[in-house]
Amino acid sequence: MRERNITPCKVDVSSETGRLRAVLLHRPGVEIERMTPLNAAHALYSDILNKPIVDTEYANFCGVLEKWTDVYYVEDILEELLKDSDVRRRLVELSCDMDDCEDELSEQLLQMDNKQLAAALIEGYEDPEWDGVDDERYLLKPLYNLFFTRDASSTVYNRVLINSMSFEVRERETLIYKAIFEKFFKVPTLNAMAWNHDARTEGGDVQIASPDLLCIGQGIRTNTLGIKYLAQTFASERQKFNILVQELPKSPESFIHLDMVFTFLGKHQCMAFEPMLKKTGLFAGKDTTLITIDGGKISYTKFPNIVKGLQHLGWDIEPVIGGGSDPWEQLREQWHSGANFFALGDGKVMGYRRNTHTIDALDKAGFAVLNAEDIVSGRVDMNSYEKFVAAFPGSELPRAGGGARCMTMPILRD
Repeated sequence: MRERNITPCKVDVSSETGRLRAVLLHRPGVEIERMTPLNAAHALYSDILNKPIVDTEYANFCGVLEKWTDVYYVEDILEELLKDSDVRRRLVELSCDMDDCEDELSEQLLQMDNKQLAAALIEGYEDPEWDGVDDERYLLKPLYNLFFTRDASSTVYNRVLINSMSFEVRERETLIYKAIFEKFFKVPTLNAMAWNHDARTEGGDVQIASPDLLCIGQGIRTNTLGIKYLAQTFASERQKFNILVQELPKSPESFIHLDMVFTFLGKHQCMAFEPMLKKTGLFAGKDTTLITIDGGKISYTKFPNIVKGLQHLGWDIEPVIGGGSDPWEQLREQWHSGANFFALGDGKVMGYRRNTHTIDALDKAGFAVLNAEDIVSGRVDMNSYEKFVAAFPGSELPRAGGGARCMTMPILRD
């Protein structure tokens, strides 16, 4: 049985590829079994998942991380936080308010012990009078997407951005993360919606390139107002800062975030979807814009693509093409999060093994290909390799619409 990590650490992330020291995860739980074909689309899924297979795949994913870094789990921290009566009441009341529950339910929930209440806040609370027919079975709705810990909160340097979610089904996740970071980790938070109700940000669109550079996706989940909030926040605090913005297609759903088409692999390499770089297909006419903050003044410059923008800023970086050289395979593998890699350190990454052409491209780029099962069992030591990709199995997990970066929320990096 794993040991629960409930001692808070420092919160500080100043790059995408610094040595990972702590990460926040959530194991997919009963909540994902509370989807049906009728509510899957509302839950932002294109299909329902087979939980026993999800459990096996996730065990390899989190097993790799547990071999490398300190791992915190949302459910453990939430249970600990619920020992505080004020936090407990506030979380219950706000959760019930968001889901339009009756006052009586709040009191029922408050009578639960900490473990039961943590489960109810995540997995949902069933209507005891459900008739077996009505579409609404749960008074408190399950948080189907909570295992994508990246989206609802994002570590941005020494603060955490509590994101303003674009879809109602994910809004209640932010209550849990706000409590976790303000009450457990005791770190200052930012929130674009508190600045402007229509501003939207999501963590899959926010990449911490360096201490003075953010890369941001602008699309269906993060809008121009959300980016303006970040620009004005840093313009008021820093003499010089940059935000490199990549416009994304509004559909299909595989392009919802920047990290579905672009992720950092190390200081000198990135993973990229070729049509985004060439501005072809769905990326035709999609702008790449550098927002420069200098002495409180904000200026804008267009670039051919995100890599060219990085190189203009002095980065010695080259792309590895997701899906390899075949445009057909690029589309297929991007659909199942082929570009969605997560860096454990400089040149040390993890991603889905199913994207074979992408894994082959990494192999050719000098990354040793390691099987997650071998790492978890102890047969392979990641520390023995200068550059590697820890490839973990994924048949069910990718169908939820995200990969290794989506399922990780870094808390501390070197």
